[in-house]
Amino acid sequence: MDWTRLLNPGRLCRPDYADKPGRPAYLQDYDRILFSEPFRRLAQKTQVHPLHDHDHVHHRMIHSMETSSVGRSLGIQVGQALVERGLLAEGQQHVMAGTVQAACLVHDIGNPPFGHSGEASIGAWFARKFRENSGIPAGIAPEQRAEFTAFEGNAQGFRITARLEMARREGGMRLSYATLGAFAKYPCTAQAAADAEVPYVGLKKFGTFASEEALFAEVAEALGLPEERTPQGYRWWRRHPLAFLVEAADDICYRILDLEDAATVGDLDSAIVQEILEEITGKPNREDDALMSRRDRVGMLRAMAIGSSIDSAVEAFLAHYDAIMAGTFNDGLMEVSSKAHAFARLKEISNARIFTAQRKTELEIVGRQVLFTILDEFHALFEALKACDWDSERLLAPHDYWTKLVRAVDLDLRGVVDDYTAAHALTDFVSGMTDRYALRVRDMITGQVPS
Repeated sequence: MDWTRLLNPGRLCRPDYADKPGRPAYLQDYDRILFSEPFRRLAQKTQVHPLHDHDHVHHRMIHSMETSSVGRSLGIQVGQALVERGLLAEGQQHVMAGTVQAACLVHDIGNPPFGHSGEASIGAWFARKFRENSGIPAGIAPEQRAEFTAFEGNAQGFRITARLEMARREGGMRLSYATLGAFAKYPCTAQAAADAEVPYVGLKKFGTFASEEALFAEVAEALGLPEERTPQGYRWWRRHPLAFLVEAADDICYRILDLEDAATVGDLDSAIVQEILEEITGKPNREDDALMSRRDRVGMLRAMAIGSSIDSAVEAFLAHYDAIMAGTFNDGLMEVSSKAHAFARLKEISNARIFTAQRKTELEIVGRQVLFTILDEFHALFEALKACDWDSERLLAPHDYWTKLVRAVDLDLRGVVDDYTAAHALTDFVSGMTDRYALRVRDMITGQVPS
């Protein structure tokens, strides 16, 4: 792979789109993402702690913005090092930094309400329907079912940017090829991920639905990403090198800041958090400032840990540069960095103490029941639409209840022509909800009187 193609500023479905002086593609990408409705909704979506009242606990929007800041630092440091080594043209380090920043900003835009437990809940609902062989899911081809049973926010994010946004015009947001490539941690469909026989970090999950595969192929071809085939002929691609920096920025932010949030909500004692962060920053060689509170100390260590982790990720990228550019690097940067042991400890603490906290667990159960209730009700609507041969005018004319329900939630029925597109329209609707809006819709359809 070469940087001339990897930093391609052409836009999805507009490959000849020219940069404007003083307004490069990555800046336009950043602005289009920042001002989009799906990004705005991240302010009310769970990062780790669902429906928390504490103002300092992270939600998806703050996490995405912090990740984009770390990503920008990673991009400029890697880019500057490559310029100094003669591997990147002067000035392109700023393109690299801006591209990583934009890709980080959009990296969670496809996440459903209630965080990863929301993804699992959507998948569990579809798995139940497939077992029952009932309703809309019964008409979905077996090879397409993994898109729903393993519902994936990464693939939904590509669908949002490439198809659903900007009035569903061709190419959606029409982000640059470079930004979309850097965003794609899993450059494959669910079918390819299941069928592939080679171990590769980009095949652990899937990053595009079959419905958007042609759009993703356009991105991959424009960027020169190496294409592979599974035994059954499904396509997948090697990762864009900058996807490793986006992944590292995400890892740095959520591992370190989830720890700080745990101290804020009382799931972890601040002394334990301080000790873990010092594994990243190193032990201080002087006594703590007596005027500094424990919370201030944790905040300072958090900032130092992020800075130290950025340096470590940059070193790892440069150390594995040849394999990354060849498409053969098969790990995460933080897992091979000098901070690997400390990050393994962060992961262990998160799994043992943060992700299993009682309040979080209770609210995840609530979230699952909320999503099941909504999916059941709106699945019935799509069954009624199917009975009208997918003609929304026929559905809405005689059925007063469906007319009111569609109007109440502004449900988009465009493009629904069969069971597969109906299932995606259903997941588009549900995954696009904020945590609180999901509660509101649940209350509405179960007859709860608004307060």
